[in-house]
Amino acid sequence: MPRLSLKGKQMPESPIRKLVPYATAAKAAGKKVYHLNIGQPDIETPEVALNAIKNLDRKVIEYSNSEGYASYRDGLAKYYQGVGIDVLPADIMVTTGGSEALIFGFMTCMDPGDEIIIPEPFYANYNGFATMAGLNVKPITAKIEDGFALPPISEFEKRITDNTRAILICNPGNPTGTLYDQESLEALAAIVQKYDLFLFADEVYREFCYEGATPFSAMNLKGIEQNVVMVDSVSKRYSMCGARVGALVSRNKELMTNALKFAQARLSPPTLGQIASEAALDAPQEYFDHVKEEYVQRRNTLVDGLNAIEGVTCPKPAGAFYAMAQLPVDSGDRFCQWMLEEFDFDGETVMMAPGSGFYSTVAFGQKQVRIAYVLKEEDLKRSVEVIEAGLKAYPGRTL
Repeated sequence: MPRLSLKGKQMPESPIRKLVPYATAAKAAGKKVYHLNIGQPDIETPEVALNAIKNLDRKVIEYSNSEGYASYRDGLAKYYQGVGIDVLPADIMVTTGGSEALIFGFMTCMDPGDEIIIPEPFYANYNGFATMAGLNVKPITAKIEDGFALPPISEFEKRITDNTRAILICNPGNPTGTLYDQESLEALAAIVQKYDLFLFADEVYREFCYEGATPFSAMNLKGIEQNVVMVDSVSKRYSMCGARVGALVSRNKELMTNALKFAQARLSPPTLGQIASEAALDAPQEYFDHVKEEYVQRRNTLVDGLNAIEGVTCPKPAGAFYAMAQLPVDSGDRFCQWMLEEFDFDGETVMMAPGSGFYSTVAFGQKQVRIAYVLKEEDLKRSVEVIEAGLKAYPGRTL
């Protein structure tokens, strides 16, 4: 048999999706599975976006320009300006989801063997994107006891070597829901400027900040305008995960010129996705107000319910729609699989994402799980009941 690539073998499994076969088997066995493992909201996509597809009057689904339709990029620039981010259409490249934006950004800004510092726990696919680009992830651990706050800037500086080229943050964060304030970001900008690094800012959850908090974009940090690379997506903002449309945004013209070469090699981002995404820009503010109110209720139901269970610790997220919880179990991986494979509570069970997959440091997050509060409130209440029953029955319980 021919030898497979080392890179293929090194690609990590997704902790979000690797338990799907067990969930499928559980359903085949007649169990109801509450899917809290993945950020797929049950919130409806804006009607204006759906209508743009339903009423499409085209004879050909053609390629767009490699950087995306000009009309959509114009609309995106106006959207960003409306939330206080002053960019031009030329600073924006439309991508196939935020994932492609990060991959293109990594390959444009760094060479194989270069290092990127990322606070952990972080979105699990960052590990995969780094592997694709041949990068070495240097994690810096945020602690659950501190609500997963940004680690001290001194800890970032300790990890900088001659091979360090970038820092990546997600704000508000996936998987923790942590929101970094302006002061923390300005301190990080000082390190970026001192060592002339790139700062990648994944800001796809910008609309989901709670208790009146306002997100501060890395694009507005002073003195590092040429260093910042913002990643965005319509997936969560408009509940349009399947559209697969994102954006790479930077004022660094040389960076954008070179990133375009990668975009040209894959031809164009999705035509239908762009049509829906451009239409979604006209979604009324009431849509976001309703969605935010809904997520606050869901967050409180889930997090308060989890913290009421003996031995469970779950910081209350300030943004996004995820929570990381520490459970009284021997292994989050084993517990999540056991819940699907061996347990049910009156014919129901819960699918979660093991926390270890959101860390780059081996053996960290072993007792943690990520839970996405993307289901309606009554389903979340029931999910908490099922989790509590599962913890009582689990043979590896540590309390």
